[in-house]
Amino acid sequence: MSANRFVAAACSLALSFAALSASADVVVGGSAMFPQKNIVENAVNSKDHTTLVAAVKAAGLVETLKGKGPFTVFAPVNAAFSALPAGTVDTLLKPENKAALTKVLTYHVVPGRYTSSDLDKLIRNGNGTAMLKTASGGTLTFTKNGERNITVRDETGAVADISIYDVLQSNGVIFSVDRVLMPR
Repeated sequence: MSANRFVAAACSLALSFAALSASADVVVGGSAMFPQKNIVENAVNSKDHTTLVAAVKAAGLVETLKGKGPFTVFAPVNAAFSALPAGTVDTLLKPENKAALTKVLTYHVVPGRYTSSDLDKLIRNGNGTAMLKTASGGTLTFTKNGERNITVRDETGAVADISIYDVLQSNGVIFSVDRVLMPR
């Protein structure tokens, strides 16, 4: 192989690798999630998180979640919001309830970047339990349910399962959860 052909092949390989690095690692709600995009840029494309996105917009948290972070977000899917008592979501989305909505949403956000490996290590080091402070000032408790499944318990005692792990973002990481987590 000539030097020119070798350089051309190496450049082609480098470009292919760069394209793969910029591609989606995970599909959530039928849409690709790109690690170079921020939390909001990815979340708005998930068909499974339309209620959450509407709530984030109503609470005025879009710019915050586009910010530098890092943030770890435990994002309830639409079915989790539907499982709340009738009228709860509509009530929270009213302008006069913005403070309550903000408290519920920021309760799903932990400052810092925690992957499932990080959570697993914290749980092991905590003899089966890890507790993390949320952006709202509350606490989420993490335990294992089996070898892989990590559960999240809120301050009311309700437990959510993580259904999608480690959706990496430019400013943090997202986990999909099957329940809306509620602060006290």
